[in-house]
Amino acid sequence: MSSAVSKGHAPYYYVPGPSRHPAMAAVGLFFVILGAGQWVNGVSWAPFAFAFGLVWWLVVLKQWFSQAIGESEGGMYGERIDLSFRWSMAWFIFSEVMFFASFFGALYWARLHVLPSLGSLDNALLWPDFKAIWPTELAGATGSPAGTVEPFRTMDPWPLPTINTLLLLTSGVTLTVAHHALLQNLRGKCITFMWITVLLGVAFLGLQAFEYYEAYHHLNLKLSSGIYGSTFFMLTGFHGMHVFVGMLMLLFITLRLQKGHFTADNHFGFEGAAWYWHFVDVVWLGLYVVVYWT
Repeated sequence: MSSAVSKGHAPYYYVPGPSRHPAMAAVGLFFVILGAGQWVNGVSWAPFAFAFGLVWWLVVLKQWFSQAIGESEGGMYGERIDLSFRWSMAWFIFSEVMFFASFFGALYWARLHVLPSLGSLDNALLWPDFKAIWPTELAGATGSPAGTVEPFRTMDPWPLPTINTLLLLTSGVTLTVAHHALLQNLRGKCITFMWITVLLGVAFLGLQAFEYYEAYHHLNLKLSSGIYGSTFFMLTGFHGMHVFVGMLMLLFITLRLQKGHFTADNHFGFEGAAWYWHFVDVVWLGLYVVVYWT
């Protein structure tokens, strides 16, 4: 997504020829979904189908992205393609905003509407022992007075979530420094701060994995721990997945920088990855306040 060609040399609007990549990627995703769906049902061949589909899909993406990078570095992408990329990335991030809004909305609805309703006088005959409190960590207060949800403890904001917050905020700063270095044609400085940003992302994921270990083994906090457990792991887990994707984006952008790709005037591949990373930062701040502190 970078172009080193002077204005006027690129086509008015580059339209690539017919490609096998979309169909091949769909085949890989078919096996991923088929394998995952059957895996949760205990089918013996499902993990192999999932692994096959995932490898197939990744190989196709490697070929697809390599072709796009070759077209970009070959000067095929002009201003209108750049504008298309910007709009596409903006709408993609908007869809991600709506994705997280649905989970935040589920948490809001469960805490402020469903929980009080279940604890009201109208439901007292159905659940006489139910206690409408949040977090639902006490015996009989989990929406399951019969005891089908095991008692658990909630995750404190200190130390792991707070440290992870500092890591993500710092990564946003280092990414911004790298961007300004690229704008000033300081490629060495840009690459250095990009590697720092990638390592901060890896550190975040490592601490989150340790947090999950603590939750399952020491707090008995699991995905099955009532509405608190399900919303906690859905929000933090999907955010962690987005951090992983964003970290991969930044990693490949860094490798491209080392190959001499991108210029101070044409570097939307860099900018698009930066937009996504800053979006991930902002979502975490909201998640940190709502999930860990309130």
